[in-house]
Amino acid sequence: MKKIKFLWAAILLFSNSSLFAEHLDQVSAACGLTTLDGKPALELQELKGKVVYMDFWASWCPPCVKSFAFLNQLKQEMKDQDVHIIAVNLDEKVKDAQEFLTKHPANFSIVADPSKECAKVFEVMAMPTSYIIDKKGNIRHVHQGFRPGETEELRALVTQLANEHP
Repeated sequence: MKKIKFLWAAILLFSNSSLFAEHLDQVSAACGLTTLDGKPALELQELKGKVVYMDFWASWCPPCVKSFAFLNQLKQEMKDQDVHIIAVNLDEKVKDAQEFLTKHPANFSIVADPSKECAKVFEVMAMPTSYIIDKKGNIRHVHQGFRPGETEELRALVTQLANEHP
């Protein structure tokens, strides 16, 4: 009986997911992203025409350390492709994010979501959660968590999307 109740709750949770956007046009207005020092950051609409690997992270997230190493490597490998990697920080205190970045530098875009509206629109439920978005602005893959054994699949998907013509 408990399994049925859990399954029913899960069905309700996912069937009522009205906020989740499947296209950048749907989320751009809600995503008031800033730099870590509070200045307005790029608008997501500016990234149309590129493959976007959008990663939501926080300093307290152990798997985020490993995901940053992967994202740095992916950025280097894809430097000649139309791929943009953007990591969206969800820490309450900017100082925590800055300390994380001191220990784990990033060679990709780092922004903050101070209002957490962007995270709400994307329905982020785990750290890290990544969204791989094609050149037309369609979300093609959502990946929760980070396990090193999954990097080849993620890399292959980004490469495939980078080679597609919009």
